[in-house]
Amino acid sequence: MTSGRSGDETTDDERWMVIKGRRWRRTDPSLPSEVVERLTSHLGRGRSAVGPARKAGDEERLAGARTRVGLAKLGLGERGPYWWEVDESDRLAQAEQALRDLDRLDDA
Repeated sequence: MTSGRSGDETTDDERWMVIKGRRWRRTDPSLPSEVVERLTSHLGRGRSAVGPARKAGDEERLAGARTRVGLAKLGLGERGPYWWEVDESDRLAQAEQALRDLDRLDDA
């Protein structure tokens, strides 16, 4: 199966995973491991912050946590355009921009 403009060959098994009967997009396999590690760290921090913010009724903190999750997932290729339809250099640029945006959240 052709993956679109990236020129790579990928299969559905490489694009999607199924957890508890629900299909989820996999992380872009072309991203460097250090980028994936940093994005995954941000993703975990965001996910960990959602529950306590919701329980406390703190809408601002909840929005911030969800923003962190969304940016991390976008950087990983799990949201936004399908990674297999985007050129690899553009995918890396998207991941790096997501990291810059996430790091700015820490500085705020």
